[in-house]
Amino acid sequence: MRHRERGGEGWQNGGRRLVTLLPWLLIVGGVFYDLGTPDTFTAVPLFTAAPLIAAPFCSLRWTAATGVAACVAVTGMHIYSDRLTGIPAITEILTVFTVSVLALVLNRIVRLSGERLASARFVAEAAQRAVLPTPDERIDGLQVAARYEAAERDAFIGGDLYAVQETPYGVRLIVGDVRGKGLGAVGTVALVLGAFREAAEQEPSLAGVAQRLERALAREGAWEAGSENSENSESSEGFTTAVLAEVPGDGERIRIVNRGHPSPLLIAADGALLVLNPPERALPLGMDLGIWPDLVSETSYPPGGTLLLYTDGLSEARDAHGVMYDPRSRLGGRAFSGPEELLDVVVADVRRHTGGAATDDMALLAVTRREER
Repeated sequence: MRHRERGGEGWQNGGRRLVTLLPWLLIVGGVFYDLGTPDTFTAVPLFTAAPLIAAPFCSLRWTAATGVAACVAVTGMHIYSDRLTGIPAITEILTVFTVSVLALVLNRIVRLSGERLASARFVAEAAQRAVLPTPDERIDGLQVAARYEAAERDAFIGGDLYAVQETPYGVRLIVGDVRGKGLGAVGTVALVLGAFREAAEQEPSLAGVAQRLERALAREGAWEAGSENSENSESSEGFTTAVLAEVPGDGERIRIVNRGHPSPLLIAADGALLVLNPPERALPLGMDLGIWPDLVSETSYPPGGTLLLYTDGLSEARDAHGVMYDPRSRLGGRAFSGPEELLDVVVADVRRHTGGAATDDMALLAVTRREER
């Protein structure tokens, strides 16, 4: 994988060098074209193309230098041919000069647009990282790794969420998926995570944590329903699927509450895989259909085992034929040294499966019970 990434960077660097040199190759080609053809032929299209190609890809200085070189080249060709005072020669020189000036304007527009886009990406990334900080690698005898893979390149804002918190009742985790995208989804993500961190510290049971999240979303929904701008509000995204997990202090068990979310996987040190299906399917959080009794399932947590929680961006990733990614069949029977290696494998495998054309964001949280606590 690393070799492939280096190879991709090499192709990108080679492409940049080619784009940088191409305008000058056009100018040189235009000179030779003018020298080798009769006076009725002209290389003006090559001279005008040079600064236009440089404008969107090169710096302002490089674009200006290309325009100057193109103007000098076309003028020099007319001097060499003793045609400088003719109307066609003056027209061609003015054409190349005008296009060179337009290329400078185009370069400036592209640069300003790029700066605005970079600023927007920076704000989006900062917002995402503020809402979803990277968890500690080691928490109370557990190794932890988390990933957020955006479906769109350089996009960070989305509705997937995760959190890990050490509490008096053990280590508690959540992975969820808010319906929707954009800043409205991030607002709901922040609400859910804030409620989770507070409830995880205070509620003695995992079911109690889920009910606190339900009430938090209900309050937010009621507030928005009474807001004068509720029709235009984007802060509520309707409902949130979530799976909550708890590893008590002894580290020997995992408790799960699943609210309409894909079932977590437990991968033993020898590669044996167990799907932690809920005893009964439950509705997502925030459905506003009355109180839902949360059922807590419990399973043993073997030393060296890894718990994988994920959003449906993983389980619903499709290949070119529409076949969804099946983490059970793809990961079963494989041993991993830790949560980071597992997530590396999962991310690379999903990219291969989709051909890099994922359509939904993907949040992953992997927790490995160390052999010695």
